Amino acid sequence: MNPAPNLVLVGPMGAGKTCIGRRMAERFGLAFIDADHAIVEDVGSSIPAIFEHAGEAGFRAHEKRVLARLLEGRGQLISTGGGAVLDADNRRRIIERGFVVYLRVSVASQLQRLARDKSRPLLQREDREQVLHDMAALRDPLYAEVADLTIDTDLYTPADATAHLVVRLAAQWQISELPA
Repeated sequence: MNPAPNLVLVGPMGAGKTCIGRRMAERFGLAFIDADHAIVEDVGSSIPAIFEHAGEAGFRAHEKRVLARLLEGRGQLISTGGGAVLDADNRRRIIERGFVVYLRVSVASQLQRLARDKSRPLLQREDREQVLHDMAALRDPLYAEVADLTIDTDLYTPADATAHLVVRLAAQWQISELPA
């Protein structure tokens, strides 16, 4: 059993962090928090607007600050943004304050799932497939570094992935009894 105050989902865009996260939070009686939505609420601008005005570096600074605050809580399921693992401090905090589930997905599935999505600033290019391959090459080792548990979401519907994770988490994780 690996106790931690929070469940944290990491993985690339299109892996199912929000959809599966909502379902898992409900099953475990946890508050669901989408870190990207928390950033939007905190900053008062959409993610595309943040990227437009502050660039990726500005967005990452907001992400780091908001994620640090979120991880201080307990009894939450936190769905991180795909790039949250790029920062070493974020990775350290995620490991310290969460039982981390890496939702892995293939680039082919990402392309299919994100085909109509126009809201992701890093994908607003003609070479979407190459961008996703480049991100995977950089980020996949970082997701694996922080993960306590990995599941390949290509193999499951969101409902099936949730059911599979609930069984595995019941055997491997419990909310820590230590003070937050």
